[in-house]
Amino acid sequence: MHDWLGYIAAVMTTLAFVPQVLKIYKERSASSISLKTFYMFSVGIFCWFLYGLLLRSWPMIISNFIMLILSIIIITLKHIYKESN
Repeated sequence: MHDWLGYIAAVMTTLAFVPQVLKIYKERSASSISLKTFYMFSVGIFCWFLYGLLLRSWPMIISNFIMLILSIIIITLKHIYKESN
């Protein structure tokens, strides 16, 4: 039963990054994004992912894996659009 709360939290926190990725891609600008913040965030998300693996907590594993991918996309777009300006 408590896993449902984890799944709801996982879906909401993961989906929160999708609008940011789409905004950056659409505007072709990531000037307002802090690279240091997203590097630190990505390391933290990777740690949460590993912790989820140790606990065998599927909500933690799935959501943190997806958030890590989205964070890497944001970092990549930041580098791409930084070079093209």
